[in-house]
Amino acid sequence: MKEFRAHLPAYLESASPLAITRHGETIGFYIPARPGRNQAELDALAEAAAKLHAMMSALRISQEDVVSEFKARRKAAKSWADKRLS
Repeated sequence: MKEFRAHLPAYLESASPLAITRHGETIGFYIPARPGRNQAELDALAEAAAKLHAMMSALRISQEDVVSEFKARRKAAKSWADKRLS
């Protein structure tokens, strides 16, 4: 996290996605939004979204399930981090 903040101006100029970690754990991703995406990129994103939707449907997983799981894991990770810091 410190490194991300320290190098933020350079990351803002970059076109590469970046995993952001805190204490060795991935806490998020920085994905630069570039103006003027070409059609091939948009098609690839649409295909990835369609595959994700198909997988979630096959596994009977809703968007609400994903959000709920994310919140639960985030809460557990925060609780774990709080315990380590105290």
